Amino acid sequence: MGALRCTWEEVESLGWFRRPCRWVMFVLAAIGMLVVVVTATPLVKWWSRMLAGHWTDPRGEVLIVLGGGAMDGEVLALDSYWRCIYASLAWKEGTFRKIVVSGEGVAPIMRDFLVAQGVPAAAVVVENSSSSTRENALAAKALLAGDAGTKVLLTSDFHMLRAHAAFTKAGLKVLPRPFPDGIKRATKLSRRWDVFMDLAGETGKLAYYWAKGWI
Repeated sequence: MGALRCTWEEVESLGWFRRPCRWVMFVLAAIGMLVVVVTATPLVKWWSRMLAGHWTDPRGEVLIVLGGGAMDGEVLALDSYWRCIYASLAWKEGTFRKIVVSGEGVAPIMRDFLVAQGVPAAAVVVENSSSSTRENALAAKALLAGDAGTKVLLTSDFHMLRAHAAFTKAGLKVLPRPFPDGIKRATKLSRRWDVFMDLAGETGKLAYYWAKGWI
């Protein structure tokens, strides 16, 4: 035992051992602090509201709904599901005459869901080629060329800032209509870490779009 203790002390006396150990302790402490801040403070709610931008529920004639994900190409992922739910509620207000669903692979599923929610099939236009927010904007601009109706953009709260900026940069004027996606999920402590990851990813995409000149 004494020999082992001596050997450990000799190893510890070398400078290379103490420095990595301190860094490991620092990283673990930082991760613990981050978990506490995310789960025990309103950080994610504030962050979601900031990314949502100016919050109103504008009405118009053309509603553009951006797709999120799809599971196995057949079922709407949760983000796409809630976007469709809020789109169907907006349709029932009675001012929109057309809904454009946009997103490669997910747009046809969104169309079927909206029709099941009571939206007339003839009123739903499918844009099934875009695979990013920038492509959503460019495709919608081409699809709606010549349509003079007021256009409203609907997507998740934390996605709206980038989406609205991308559509504006593409030359398509839209009124932002975010819905409380991250904000509502953040009301449950167990979901706040998921929301945090979405917000961190979205903030990174904002920086990337800005660097590329797409917003």
